[in-house]
Amino acid sequence: MKRLLIVWGAALLLALTFLHPGVRAFCGFYVAKADARLFNRASQVVLVRSDDKTVLTMANDFKGDPKEFAVVIPVPTFLERDQIHVTEMKYVEHLDAFTAPRLVEYFDEDPCRPVVAYEMALPATASVDSAQRQRANSLGVTIEASYTVGEYDIVILSAKESSGLTTWLTENGYKLPPGATQVLGSYIKQNLRFFVARVNLEEQSKLGFSYLRPLQIAYESPKFMLPIRLGTVNADGPQDLLLYALTRKGRIETTNYRTVKLPTGMDLPLFVKSEFGDFYKAMFDEQVRRENMKSVFLEYAWDMGWCDPCAADPLSPEELRELGVFWLQDNAQDVFVTRLHVRYDGEHFPEDLVFQETSDRENFQGRYVLRHPYKGEARCEAGERYRSALRVRQDREAQTLASLTGWDIAEIRGKMDLQGEDKAPESWWQRLWKKK
Repeated sequence: MKRLLIVWGAALLLALTFLHPGVRAFCGFYVAKADARLFNRASQVVLVRSDDKTVLTMANDFKGDPKEFAVVIPVPTFLERDQIHVTEMKYVEHLDAFTAPRLVEYFDEDPCRPVVAYEMALPATASVDSAQRQRANSLGVTIEASYTVGEYDIVILSAKESSGLTTWLTENGYKLPPGATQVLGSYIKQNLRFFVARVNLEEQSKLGFSYLRPLQIAYESPKFMLPIRLGTVNADGPQDLLLYALTRKGRIETTNYRTVKLPTGMDLPLFVKSEFGDFYKAMFDEQVRRENMKSVFLEYAWDMGWCDPCAADPLSPEELRELGVFWLQDNAQDVFVTRLHVRYDGEHFPEDLVFQETSDRENFQGRYVLRHPYKGEARCEAGERYRSALRVRQDREAQTLASLTGWDIAEIRGKMDLQGEDKAPESWWQRLWKKK
């Protein structure tokens, strides 16, 4: 915490607080976060990028029999066995918690007392027999490599045409949804290969895992993109993607879609503390609607070495290296994290996501504020001004919440009234006259 070492007079402090909402007179602390668990059908991807080198960690939300799991991912280059790795979900979960939008609290001080202002500030190889290769060749499909990595069997494929690739995948037990052939064909025209993985039940049993760990791939290519279109062909509705990018220069943004900062820094009614998950989902839904589901949203951008307020501790250098930060030496000061959130379907996102790294290192976070009124008597002229301003502030909080979420303003005011939020504390003289 950085101490400003300025002693404010009560009147000046009040003027700054109410005329300039961005001024934070007292330390706040984090009370809740909106992490990936709020969203159904949410995929999480960690994208590490420096120069043309990329490490991609893919965590899926697959639930069901592991023998039914399979994934087909277009990749820009051939992958050797040592370019593929299996990591632990705890590293992705820590990064999610660290970057999650957060709710913070502030408590108003006695307006009659001068205050000091603070500001927070090489394993076995999977076997592919000759008959499989011959059949693949007859369909114009080349099995370039096959590996067993952890609990996954992986093949690297290239193809001359989509119909042959579709046939080979179907014959080998991969269930492709309608529309996949056309999308696969577009990737073939770009000379992309295909990373195909499914669970090796025997290896999974040996390793003792009851869940599917994230897959990592490392490659070198000038293409800075993330293929999402294959994920739209079998979806029964829009999907959420949370992307955590770790870079050296600054935040990343999409070049073929708008990257929009989510509304942040707003004061909200106190009852939101117990409904923060519902608030954040409703707020995100409303922003997606306003952008016609055609934008990518920035939720967090910050130097990895610190946070303010912290929704979780910063990741250690060891954790960052596990996620693929290959340039890191002894500390995390050379890592910038960007969290992007996109809700997409095939109609609104017809192209894969293409990125660029910028030199923008300005800090940004999805951050929402609760301000608790002072409950004391405040027997001074400044206290009377505070109570008058408090009524205005609470009405503004209700209107802000309605605007962000689309919730009914009357219902919001009803909840505030139920909790006494819409009534400023009575002054000592008001209580005095009631007694008389």
